Amino acid sequence: MNKFALWIIAAFMSAAFALSQTPQQTEPPAWQWDWNRIQSVVGKVRAGKDLTPKSWPGNNRVAAALSFDLDNETVSLRDGNLSPSELSQGEYGSRVAVGRILALLDKHQIKASFFVPAVVARLYPDSVKQIVAKGHEIGMHGWIHERNSLLTEQQERDLMRRSYTTLREAAGVSPVGIRTPSWDYSPWTMKIIREMKLLYDSSLMADERPYEVLFEGKPTGVVELPVEWIMDDYPYFGMNRFSTIRPHIAPEDVLDIWRKEFDVALEEASLFVLTMHPHIIGHRSRIVILDKLISHMKSRPGVWFARHDEVAKAAAGQLRRQ
Repeated sequence: MNKFALWIIAAFMSAAFALSQTPQQTEPPAWQWDWNRIQSVVGKVRAGKDLTPKSWPGNNRVAAALSFDLDNETVSLRDGNLSPSELSQGEYGSRVAVGRILALLDKHQIKASFFVPAVVARLYPDSVKQIVAKGHEIGMHGWIHERNSLLTEQQERDLMRRSYTTLREAAGVSPVGIRTPSWDYSPWTMKIIREMKLLYDSSLMADERPYEVLFEGKPTGVVELPVEWIMDDYPYFGMNRFSTIRPHIAPEDVLDIWRKEFDVALEEASLFVLTMHPHIIGHRSRIVILDKLISHMKSRPGVWFARHDEVAKAAAGQLRRQ
């Protein structure tokens, strides 16, 4: 069989797998919905009150919240990719990258947040201990990087509770925030977050400023620290060896995007949230751009580097002023 035929088979398998992971259509297509159905879907989870304070702690203009999703092998395991080669890419996250990232954060004397699937906390307890010992936050990130929107409500609730308990035992402190795996959201994710009395979520994309989440039209008291794919390392550097997905942008070009995002956030006096993955950003040529980005941010006055839980607490102060 020639290489082209193999490529076609691999591409077909990749597409078939992606299709199998897509939630099945269980109702008429959206163009057939009545207005009440459209409103109910769109209005399930919405952005509420802007929670940006007049100034951040220390009278700073912008909150800079760096975060690392320590996914390691969980995405491969979730998707049934059990090749030792595939799994070794995730192993790199704890074996090499976590230490490199912690050293960089030490160098700049800043704190960050690490969102950890519970399975990773079980596989790499020393990584969790190292992160906590350095004063960084451990946040929830699912059980095995599951896709929330493919679960039943009870399945999602059970996995979130199991994740919470696992992280609390591993870190020695209860997590107060969540970043859902792949920023996926089911109709009941926010309901469960409220049941668990979490302070904040960092999975939605309705704004760049912190806001209160509305659930079914009502304020929840949950602080949202918004994310965005252009502020994530995976779209730039991720790859799939069995498809045509390959990194297509130079690290310095990514640095330019993130630097401009930060500069405007500083100008607007709001929030800068950056999502990274140790097994991706931790490689040599990429940790260099993170070093450069932090140096650029530190060169500007009015920047508050903070963990996500600290940012959420500062933003939550706006709820008490309503």
